[in-house]
Amino acid sequence: MNPFAKKPTPREAIRNSKRELTNATRGIERDIGTLQQEEKRLLAEIKRTAKTGNEAATKILARQLIRLRQQISTLQGSRAQIHGIATHTQAMHANTSVAAGMQSASKAMGVMNKQDPAKQMKVMQEFQKQSAQMDMTNEMMSDSIDNILDDDQAEEESDELANQVIYDV
Repeated sequence: MNPFAKKPTPREAIRNSKRELTNATRGIERDIGTLQQEEKRLLAEIKRTAKTGNEAATKILARQLIRLRQQISTLQGSRAQIHGIATHTQAMHANTSVAAGMQSASKAMGVMNKQDPAKQMKVMQEFQKQSAQMDMTNEMMSDSIDNILDDDQAEEESDELANQVIYDV
């Protein structure tokens, strides 16, 4: 490792980490695919040996199949762990982004506090107006979605009741 090398930024580190995790996931998925193909081949071979009546060979092949399935499940667990690590890394990045946003918001609040009180009141009133408008829009959207969902539920109940009446007749 070069002691004079520039330390990567958090964004670069996350990008590199994501790339490595994606490559590892692809490699594991490739291994799982080859093992599943081997499993199919092994099943066909077990059927073939069972038809010939070679019980010892069938048992040996069955043990191989069990080990193969254990390997597949182990690899699937590894893939799930890698996905978990990737998700955790992304969540950490999101937290740092939120922290940076909060820092800039606090700076903006400091600048607002230093401004003229009349101008500040005007900005605050405009913000309240926009916020109220957005709340009304959200409420209207929620009401319309609820109405649509209630209509679907009422329709399902009426269909169910109609089917029950027809069944009783």
